[in-house]
Amino acid sequence: MAPNRSNKDKVNSSETGSPPSCPPADDLSSLLACLPQDIREHLNGQTDALYEIVLDLGRQPEARYLDRHCAYLLDTPITEGHLEYIIERVGTFTDDNRAGIERTLHRISALRNRAGRIIGLTCRVGRAVSGTITVIRDLVELGKSILLLGPPGVGKTTKLREIARVLADEMGKRVIVIDTSNEIAGDGDVPHPAIGRARRMQVARPELQHAVMIEAVENHTPEVVIIDEIGTEQESAAARTINERGVMLVGTAHGNALDNLLKNPTLVDLVGGIQTVTLGDDEARRRGTQKTVLERANQPTFEVCIEILDRQTLAVHRNVGEAVDQLLRGWKIHPEIRRRDDATGQFSVVQSTDASTAKREGVPPIGTEWAAPSTAENLLKIYPYAVSKGLLERVVKTMQLPAEVVKTIDEADAILALRSYARAGAKIFSLAEARQLPIYMVKSNSMPQLQKVLREALHMDSDFGSVDIENDVDETEVALEEARQAIVNVVDRQEPIELSPRRSYIRRLQHQLVERFNLSSRSVGDEPMRRLRILPPSSNQKIGYI
Repeated sequence: MAPNRSNKDKVNSSETGSPPSCPPADDLSSLLACLPQDIREHLNGQTDALYEIVLDLGRQPEARYLDRHCAYLLDTPITEGHLEYIIERVGTFTDDNRAGIERTLHRISALRNRAGRIIGLTCRVGRAVSGTITVIRDLVELGKSILLLGPPGVGKTTKLREIARVLADEMGKRVIVIDTSNEIAGDGDVPHPAIGRARRMQVARPELQHAVMIEAVENHTPEVVIIDEIGTEQESAAARTINERGVMLVGTAHGNALDNLLKNPTLVDLVGGIQTVTLGDDEARRRGTQKTVLERANQPTFEVCIEILDRQTLAVHRNVGEAVDQLLRGWKIHPEIRRRDDATGQFSVVQSTDASTAKREGVPPIGTEWAAPSTAENLLKIYPYAVSKGLLERVVKTMQLPAEVVKTIDEADAILALRSYARAGAKIFSLAEARQLPIYMVKSNSMPQLQKVLREALHMDSDFGSVDIENDVDETEVALEEARQAIVNVVDRQEPIELSPRRSYIRRLQHQLVERFNLSSRSVGDEPMRRLRILPPSSNQKIGYI
């Protein structure tokens, strides 16, 4: 059993950052030798970028290439003799219907009929590719656990293979590869040179993968464990156990993106799990949310998540816990996007990660400079009181202000409060006085108000950051956030509230949101100042929650 879905990456081994010594490429002749002579002859001279060969009983054999084009190899259909010829020359087919060729990364997968007889074969070309992790090598060297996500065929297992070699040979780590279907290190008892000095543990049956993961840690004292395709709750629990023992994990999981895992109850524990939390009245008002919310339950098993968007493009989440928190609050996340130029082997950062996230990680965003001061101590730490935290963070980020929004008042240098909640005698004043913190007031949760008060708090000129933030931030998202906060205020104060002027289709979305809370609203004013007025509930009206 052998190779890997991901051997499709075609990488220039001379690219910048590739290791000085590269593992040998697989000998394609070993796979061709297993094919019947008539098929082999038609393939001669057509093996560049060959991805797989498909042979189905009664159909013409087909060669598939990395550039997605296909070619028929014979004018006549495949016979049982063709299939038997190949089956006799490859390794044993195991419970997962996979076989391989010893000392190679090639994989042969079988299709069976209802009686168990093989009626089709997929011969996947395996290649040891060097340079596939150049674009993420800096993350590998951090020593943090890394989760790779992406659809089949984008190079996940190929990257795992080179990560194993780099960690074992170039960084001197004790690396164990859990090779369930001999995907990573090839068929046979001797692992393929592509994984370098890393050791390989084979798995007798796929359902035993979680047990072998634990056995690796208990018996062989690894510093790094590499695992392909975490797909069950037992494997997720084993991964957490390994991480809690201080071992670096590098693995892949079933799912295309980080938000997919949040919807997968089997694997959500890999990114921290989800729990339902009931907030107090004050905290719910401060956040501008309903009282029952979803929050992350634990620290993520994997600290870094890399989504492989295509062969040359990656989305990097440097802090999985923070990204999950933002997703659970309904915020947009902005991972770092890295793209590799196949012609030059160089890579660039197309979209930089959030500067405050990178600062907390101690790692600068590649290819960018921070507008904020170089040390965290120089940031103005702001505690929002009844002010939308999400809206405030977006203003800070968009204006590139030397400020940070904090979760507790004990971390704060200043307090930003909504005037309607910070009335005379409010507890926030005594807390501010005890900590000698200044309080800045805003009239409403709106972009212009927050922009104005932040300029004042940071002693900036009135024309600083005077760009139209509404154009830089999704207007629809801002408008709905404003409506949510107003709904909370209307229910609490039993008074109507008018929102900022919006375009007609955005007002319609706001109307729909208000209706979900069983409240009433109407549009008032003339264009372009037409806006929504949210009305308080009647005495016998039941309030709904999203």
